Amino acid sequence: MKSLQQQASSLITAPGVYIFRDYEGKVLYVGKSISVRDRVKQHLASDYEKTRALINSAQTIEAIPVASELEALLLEADLIKQNLPHYNSTAKDDKHPLYIKITGEDYPKVITSRKEDDKQALYFGPFPSSTAVKSVLRRVRRIFPYHSQNKIGKRPCLYAHLGLCNPCPSYIANTQNPIDKIQMKLEYRKNIKRIKDLLSGKSKMLYKSLQKEMVNAAKQEDFELASKIRDQIKNLEYITTPYKSPREYLENPNLLEDIRENEAKSLYKLLKPHFKYLKCPSRIECYDVSHLSGKNATSSMVTFVNGEPEKTFYRHFKIKSKNSRDDYAMLKETLIRRVKHFTDWGRPDLIIIDGGKGQVGAARLVLKEYSVRIPVVGLAKRLEEIIIPRLHLSGVKVKLDVSFVVLRLPVGNLALSLLQRIRDEAHRFARRLHFKLRLQSFKSSS
Repeated sequence: MKSLQQQASSLITAPGVYIFRDYEGKVLYVGKSISVRDRVKQHLASDYEKTRALINSAQTIEAIPVASELEALLLEADLIKQNLPHYNSTAKDDKHPLYIKITGEDYPKVITSRKEDDKQALYFGPFPSSTAVKSVLRRVRRIFPYHSQNKIGKRPCLYAHLGLCNPCPSYIANTQNPIDKIQMKLEYRKNIKRIKDLLSGKSKMLYKSLQKEMVNAAKQEDFELASKIRDQIKNLEYITTPYKSPREYLENPNLLEDIRENEAKSLYKLLKPHFKYLKCPSRIECYDVSHLSGKNATSSMVTFVNGEPEKTFYRHFKIKSKNSRDDYAMLKETLIRRVKHFTDWGRPDLIIIDGGKGQVGAARLVLKEYSVRIPVVGLAKRLEEIIIPRLHLSGVKVKLDVSFVVLRLPVGNLALSLLQRIRDEAHRFARRLHFKLRLQSFKSSS
């Protein structure tokens, strides 16, 4: 029998779940890591008392490769539930492990629980890492919104305002139209069913089902629904995406830089025919404006340098204009304030606007008024169209407008991927501030 050190040296360096067994083959401990070999060697070198007890009891180590963070989390939990390893139960100072609980109520809640004490509920787990569980649930909630409040109220909950509880059971319960109530209830239950499928490891089946629904919605010209499902598919792909092999980065230490450089070149090639003064964009800024029925009007600016976020240049703007229901006016105010800081904040090579023709037109008016020659384009979220001002032709299929060129690029296009990544970061940064402001308003009105 090989020693534990020898066994560790032959383990995979890829992501996976690893298992320590004793002399009788009983499972002692289950863990996961993006590099199984490195993590196991850390265990073997540890001086921590409980880890040393595990090592002294172990006889064999095995590893199971996985493709994604979600797969690793679910497999680890499944193995722990099946085998009840002694050292998993003591690893967190004897705290109870964490479960994901879906209640059996009329409007099921998705919450975390330390105990399986509700016979009507469905439990997933146990999960040894509460941090990993909560991280996964945050991502799942953005794809399939769900209810987590203690009781159904008379008005939509805070999470409903953030799009994380939709349709909100509190809203459904107080809806007077019986047909609307039935439809929303079915939609909510569909979200819960999909969460159950995802947590049961049925992501491929779920992915195919969503694709079919998106195609059907597009055929019926329900583009709003098709766009919503498309976003769900994109986020589902993210949560189930395969890990990148560390070997790829070891063999090419500049892999990420090469990818970012190719994205910038692709974007430059796409936009150059429309902007004669454009240089290969190194510094790109993206703007997002948001408000809630005219309240808490804010805008956000994110900055990417060489394809990576440069958070020291991020900015939030509280809109001062009284006309805070007007997205165009909000955007104009933001850009006017930004132009005045070109000297101390620096100047971008390209500006991206989260929006369509109206927003791009408003941005161009500000830049023209201040004699600023910086290319500005929009990314319209509904169909991920790139909005370019002025009438010029390029080597891709375009839809011509009086003042704009509208480009639709295939999924996976490098230029589109760069624009989407920057736009999505602008959304994230904007939501962060808006969540704080809405929470303050919610508390003050309670």
